Amino acid sequence: MVPYPAALDLPHTLVEWMTMLIVTREGDRRCKLPPSQRAITTLIHPREHTTYAKPTAGFRISEDTAHTYVPSVIRLLASRTPPLTQALRRARPEYALVDGTIAQCDQVGDRERNHSGKARRHGANIQAVTGPAGELIRYSPALPGRTTDITTARTHHIITVCQRLRIPILTDKAYVTAGGTFQVPFKRHLGPPSPPDRQPPTTHTRLRFPLERAFARLKTQRTFHKARTNPNRPTSTTKTILTLEKRH
Repeated sequence: MVPYPAALDLPHTLVEWMTMLIVTREGDRRCKLPPSQRAITTLIHPREHTTYAKPTAGFRISEDTAHTYVPSVIRLLASRTPPLTQALRRARPEYALVDGTIAQCDQVGDRERNHSGKARRHGANIQAVTGPAGELIRYSPALPGRTTDITTARTHHIITVCQRLRIPILTDKAYVTAGGTFQVPFKRHLGPPSPPDRQPPTTHTRLRFPLERAFARLKTQRTFHKARTNPNRPTSTTKTILTLEKRH
């Protein structure tokens, strides 16, 4: 393989911040790859969805070395992700938006458990929590694609935490039995008045529209188009992206 120069839209301030983070955590020990280049290699991996062969050719290191450096930096970034309760308290949103998406992965592991019947593909269920304007608050850890949205929200205590903090949550009909502070749209029909915690579908959809920005930012990382990994492993990558989005 012949290395060639390429341009990437990586913010200089982000690379500098990651470099200082690596140096602070690991100290000034000798490595085959300087901290700044380790930061760049880690940013390239999920964004470009390439194998380790391409960045290693550019930096003239072995693939084994990249397999050592990149996961260690990803774990470092993932460890800086705050818990949901802390993230909501920092954001202090008037209300929050919650929804799930399927991040596509290779058909490995338990295929039946990792297959989403709704999305019709294998992958992992990831929940996003945002503020009213779509400002990202939290991505949940990944669960197998077969897991429903409401089960994922219950597993990660999103319903319980939002109820304890008294934060109203706008969701779709997949969370109709969630209870707590979760509010879902209702269908217009003749009969008794609709419950006060259910808004008209048009209003509800308009308020929830900014949530799509959170999933758009997640899926700008090409690794989520079809990750070459087990669906149980995207959690660390998702946490890494959340940490980087907070710093961007």
